[in-house]
Amino acid sequence: MSTLGESIASFWDRVQTTLFPALEETGLELSAKLYQLVALLEVIQIERFIAAPSPYVPGVKPHDRRCLARAFIALTFYGGTDRKAFRERLRVDTALRKVCGWTHRGQVPSESTFSRAFREFAEWGLADTVHAALVTAWRGADVVWHAATDATAIPARETPVTRAKPRLDAAKPPKKTGKPGRRKPGDAPPPKEPTRLERQMEQAPELALLELPTACDVGGKRDSKGNTSYWVGYKFHVSVDEWNLPLAAVTTAASVHDSQVAIPLFKLAQRRVTVLYDLLDKAYDAAPIHQMSEQLGHRPIIDRMKRRGQPPPPPLEPDRAERFKVRTVAERFNARLKDEFGALLLRVRGHRKVHAALMFGVLVIFADQLLRIGQ
Repeated sequence: MSTLGESIASFWDRVQTTLFPALEETGLELSAKLYQLVALLEVIQIERFIAAPSPYVPGVKPHDRRCLARAFIALTFYGGTDRKAFRERLRVDTALRKVCGWTHRGQVPSESTFSRAFREFAEWGLADTVHAALVTAWRGADVVWHAATDATAIPARETPVTRAKPRLDAAKPPKKTGKPGRRKPGDAPPPKEPTRLERQMEQAPELALLELPTACDVGGKRDSKGNTSYWVGYKFHVSVDEWNLPLAAVTTAASVHDSQVAIPLFKLAQRRVTVLYDLLDKAYDAAPIHQMSEQLGHRPIIDRMKRRGQPPPPPLEPDRAERFKVRTVAERFNARLKDEFGALLLRVRGHRKVHAALMFGVLVIFADQLLRIGQ
């Protein structure tokens, strides 16, 4: 049995012999859905990454952020994005409220407190920290055979950024006169400026991501039939293993091309797991991406793109074409994130909050997929 299978079996043994009986002794009536939420929270254990409130703070004591973090996991698990409605549910649903950590309805914070806590979690990068720890704990000791990378559109309820238009009364720049200087024979040609992908090969992933735009703007994507669809919002890039477990995820502006995030995702995933094959579609067919994958010790399997003025590329070799079929796990992941966990109906604005909301969905999918593997 693999290391992952052994870890999941040990987890289920502990939950079924210790946690569930303890919950039954409290007298709570837990539905099958709520039992599943309890198991997810036990996998994620987001409260371990938040400090307990200090009893020595003067004035009004702040609400326990650990309970609020568990509540946001529960909100995402139920596929909701309306915090006001979910808060009202916490006030009337005794079992759900106690699972989140509040004993009576008067302890449930106000709606504004929920908003402040979510802003704090987004600024801390809480969900990213928890996700990195989960990937390392559950997949770090195993070998990831296939890592599929893909991007998906995330619509947002925001006004897209626009470029500043030049003033009509602005002074026109002076016209250049004379002929440009010619290069003398024997002079070395000027050095060619490296492309963004070439720079990313030498950069740390955090620095490479800082160069990418993150503000809400307009993006377009062409489908297999040649039709282009547009949306206002962001783009979510993710790397998923063969078990549909997300390894690394990044949120950018909608206009960022898929290929611009591949190399940072490679490096982020490399810190957490050992990957053998990188699976990517034809949007990622670029020489630096091939080279970076090989430098990391991976084997890139990338669908080839037909370029203008060149003959059609040959098909993938039979063995690689068979492995390439695994790439659909990334598409299934994106579909679950949108259909089941609220990525299509985000009610937050701004890159940090949007990314935090999506990462809460990543945490829930990671834990849910683990539980499915063990069943």
